[in-house]
Amino acid sequence: MSIQAVNFRIRALTSLVFVAVMLFGLLWDEWSFFVLFSIIHFGCWIEYQKLLAKIDPAYTEISSFQKYGVIIAGWCIMMYCSKQGYDTENFSLHNAGLYGCILFLFILPVAEILYVRKPHLRNMGYSTLGLIYISLSLGLLLNLRTYYPAPVLDTVNKILVIMIVLSLWVNDTMAYLTGSVFGKTPLSAISPKKTWEGTIGGIVFSIIIMGVVGYFLNSGFEMQTVIQWMIVAAIASITGTFGDLLQSKLKRMANVKDSGRIMPGHGGFLDRFDSLLFATPFIWLYIAIFA
Repeated sequence: MSIQAVNFRIRALTSLVFVAVMLFGLLWDEWSFFVLFSIIHFGCWIEYQKLLAKIDPAYTEISSFQKYGVIIAGWCIMMYCSKQGYDTENFSLHNAGLYGCILFLFILPVAEILYVRKPHLRNMGYSTLGLIYISLSLGLLLNLRTYYPAPVLDTVNKILVIMIVLSLWVNDTMAYLTGSVFGKTPLSAISPKKTWEGTIGGIVFSIIIMGVVGYFLNSGFEMQTVIQWMIVAAIASITGTFGDLLQSKLKRMANVKDSGRIMPGHGGFLDRFDSLLFATPFIWLYIAIFA
């Protein structure tokens, strides 16, 4: 068997496992969703810190406390963004996140001063950007998973997050296919393989396909809901493209092909979820303001 055939089989098997895990986490219940995206949160942070260390060697000088403490602090931010769907009689994930955020807000700066001879504001800035880029984004996605009161509207919450993920997947797939056939004009020097034709094709097809999906899910009667699907698809596709370019820029600055190797043939966590991280805050704003 040729090397290409072996690589194809590895990529295909990895894709099947990835899809199965994602579907289970997305569809089972709110807690499977929380566990899935907690794992994604930690994976993205580990890869983000490795990329920073390659881009700016000074980042390797951060203390172990800051290195791991900021990840836990980010997880607390993620928990703080949760809503009533994660509350039980004796436990509130939102409150647990709030207390954790307050604790780390005081501990991290003090620990940086005590354990590092010469604290670098730039390193603190890198960590702060990570909290916004990774932790807040996934926190807002967790917020959307329980956005409407459960159990009455729990299905609506599931559909909402699936709508976002599916919009990004359709955009990526159709951008690749359209670009492969019609692509001639490079989109950006950051990612030479991306073309304007592929990018526009991905956005247009994502809007159309998600509109059709929304139409049939709502029996073709609630056109306002169909329009909402199309708007979310447009926001996800456009902002997701910028997220992909941002990740490509980081990898180019770090001089690496992939952010990680967790998924053979597909790269790491940041490679798989870069579009989702960048798109989620914009979609959350739209839902919060107009939905």
